[in-house]
Amino acid sequence: MRWYSHLYVGEQAAKKRYAVIQKIRNGTGGQNIYVITPASNGNNLLDIYSAGDFSHPYYQQQDMLILGIAAGYQEALVVAGKIVNDMYQATGEFSLERFLKQTDDQRLE
Repeated sequence: MRWYSHLYVGEQAAKKRYAVIQKIRNGTGGQNIYVITPASNGNNLLDIYSAGDFSHPYYQQQDMLILGIAAGYQEALVVAGKIVNDMYQATGEFSLERFLKQTDDQRLE
């Protein structure tokens, strides 16, 4: 599991950010905590998972990049929308790979 250097955090999740991150890392995330990652297939831009899913061995073995965290599914949708909006504003297209590379390059400058 890897964490995006510019992690997106929903408003409610921000109030308990470090506790939420720790629960995700430990695989003890509650049912109301959600994680946004790049899509696992080529048909979508992002996936939204319940943090509880990360307690399963399959997800623990995956090298997933966590782009955002949210408290509640509705907040996860808002955070995902923010990521997509920022992606389009920065690149002019819906290319997550290009967006992530561009934001990493900006961080190094």
